[in-house]
Amino acid sequence: MSPPMSEQDKTKAAPKAGGRGARFGGAMDEAAAALNSSVEFDKRLLRDDVRGSQAHARMLAAVRLISEDDAKQIVAGLDQVAGEFERGERKMDPALEDVHMNVESRLIELIGDPGRRLHTARSRNDQVATDMRLYALSQATVIVAALDKARVALCRRAREHTATLLPGYTHLQRAQAVTLGHHLLAYAEMLGRDRGRFLDAARRAAECPLGSGALAATSLPIDREKTSADLGFTAPTRNSLDAVSDRDFCAELAFACALLGVHLSRLGEELVLWSTTEFGFVRLGEGHCSGSSLMPQKRNPDIAELMRAKPGRLIGDVVALLTVSKGLALAYNKDLQESQEPFYDAIETTHLVLDVLPRLVAGLEFNPERMKEAAGDPALGATDLAEHLVRDGVPFRKAHEIVGKLVRHAEQLGVSLRDVPEHDLPQIAPELHEAALQVLSASRAVAGRAVFGGPAPAQVMREAQRLASELKGLGYEV
Repeated sequence: MSPPMSEQDKTKAAPKAGGRGARFGGAMDEAAAALNSSVEFDKRLLRDDVRGSQAHARMLAAVRLISEDDAKQIVAGLDQVAGEFERGERKMDPALEDVHMNVESRLIELIGDPGRRLHTARSRNDQVATDMRLYALSQATVIVAALDKARVALCRRAREHTATLLPGYTHLQRAQAVTLGHHLLAYAEMLGRDRGRFLDAARRAAECPLGSGALAATSLPIDREKTSADLGFTAPTRNSLDAVSDRDFCAELAFACALLGVHLSRLGEELVLWSTTEFGFVRLGEGHCSGSSLMPQKRNPDIAELMRAKPGRLIGDVVALLTVSKGLALAYNKDLQESQEPFYDAIETTHLVLDVLPRLVAGLEFNPERMKEAAGDPALGATDLAEHLVRDGVPFRKAHEIVGKLVRHAEQLGVSLRDVPEHDLPQIAPELHEAALQVLSASRAVAGRAVFGGPAPAQVMREAQRLASELKGLGYEV
């Protein structure tokens, strides 16, 4: 490695602030520099920037644009630079605009001329595009793992409650009896689709922009396939103009975060409703509730409420990303700097919610008796009664009409469907008889809905076992 540099040499060695170079005779206006700087948020890319630069240096040496010794000094020097920033021994300088110039400036201070050679055949445009894709890929991997942990928690609780009766709702009105296990597995289905979206977005993000230059690639004999493989990408990007200006991968991942947030918001809303005295279906664990500064009795479902609220932020991140890219002429424009903050916010907000979700689900204290009582309302068996008449040969539309008349008659008498007097039944419809009303039992009705995807306990257990097998294949104990 080159000998330590003097302070005077360091000053000469460092790139001009923000990469302005010798083109400008003076510094940028102070207020403009503050607006222009991205270091406060793109410092998240430190490790990705170092990885990309090390791969770039190895490639430059392989094609003999720099020496092997230069490449070794660059790689080792970059590790030192990253360590200094990560340990807090050195602070990012906003005057250098971004993480890229901070890293390069410090590298040149440490190793001199080899550091000056690093930027050969590279622009900050393809550099930041590469860094952001590396960040996107690593974060997608973390989110997928977190989704799987949440699915494990849902699967475990579903297996506990394969036969626990629960009212199913449409329009927030009691509709038909289902099982709690079936209800929980509905959220596991949503998270499974979310998982697929993150993997799919990551697949499209896995192309390497390095070598695209500022917009028109380079005349130097670089090996883009080598750099791409070194960094774990599937291939280099195919068009230099598109590569430096593309932020589709940010928007796609942010959308995946937003839709995941919408799914968890639905769960949050149900937990808020179910934990009210009026429903009484569940209590959130004490670790996921708060009290009141005024009312000593309160047990507020704050975490569920925040799950319900966070999608507003995530949806805003998607809108911001799409708006930044809208109408930009090819290729790179400084506007694209504004794609970073909403992208990071979407990722980090998603981490926050997913980190709490498995423990929240594991700590839910369900009230099966209250659920069973609510599901036992005979009116929830109206559809099952209609289907019973269909099995007796009654056309469905006629069966629907017969049961509708029964419901109206029961309301007029002020009794439940099951308590309509037997002698009234033939007056409502000759097809009705006392034995038919036995299907109004919630447990019997639910057990009868054993079709694939249905809520019958046997079917719920099969689906829970299928999900458990899938998760075990991914390395999780369910």
